[in-house]
Formats: sequence, structure tokens, C-alpha cells
Amino acid sequence: MGLAEEIVELLSEKKYKLTTAESCTGGMIASELVNVAGISEFYEEGYITYANHAKSKLLGVDEEVLKTKGAVSKEVAYMMAEGAAKAAGADVSVAVTGIAGPGGGTKEKPVGLVYIGCYVSGEVTVTENHFDGDRFAIRRQTTEKALKQLLDCMKK
Repeated sequence: MGLAEEIVELLSEKKYKLTTAESCTGGMIASELVNVAGISEFYEEGYITYANHAKSKLLGVDEEVLKTKGAVSKEVAYMMAEGAAKAAGADVSVAVTGIAGPGGGTKEKPVGLVYIGCYVSGEVTVTENHFDGDRFAIRRQTTEKALKQLLDCMKK
């Protein structure tokens, strides 16, 4: 059984509603989840918020935090996870924000830096991750890690 199948099984057991908020993955997490039959019972909507104004408008991410910390930050991942759950009326959410490359990286925030936030029943957990490879590889690794982190957070 794959991660997405395990997530759907756990959503069913716990009667949780799930949403996603994706930036650098551009819908890959949602795509993995909707490959599982029966997901529609638990997943009604997700958000692809690539631009900062979309993060603010759709997820309620504080514009001042975006300016001071940047879109790729622990704080923004936290606000994305919390904001997505609130916007969708969900019990659980997973959010990702990062730099997939090949450009856009800096010494402080290199290509492959990704923050993943999980919201479960009011509690948010954020991890800092560093992935290697080309743009697709970084997006793929982010998707896998986000699904694993979501599953782990739901098991707590």
C-alpha cells in the first residue's frame, strides 16, 4: 500500500476532511491523493498558491510576513497549512513552499529548500527540508515527503 492509500485509509478511520496548499509542487500532492479511489469522500478542495498574493488572498497568509520572511519560510508554511484548513473547513491539511529551481536560490535559501506544514485538528507542525536534483526531482521528493509527513502527523 502506498502513502496516498494509507492516508485515505486513515482519513476514513478518523472521519477527517483533508485539504492541500501547494506552491512549488503545483498540484503534485493533490494529484497523488486523487489517484486513490474513494478520496472524494474526504478531499473536496485544494489550493495552488504559487504567487504571494494568492497565498494572502486564498489562505490568509500575512502580507507583512511574506515581505519580511519571504514566501519560502517556516512562518509561511505554518500560515499556509492553517489557512488552508480554515478556508476549506478541513480537519487536516498539508502545505508546501519551496524553491524547485533551477533558478531562484540564494546562499541563505538555496534551490531545494522546502518547508512542509501539516495541520491536524488545530495543531501545526512544520519541517525544513533540503532536496537535490533538477526541478522535477525536487518537486517529486517534496511530494513524497509531504505525504509521509501528513501520514505521520495524522497518526499522532
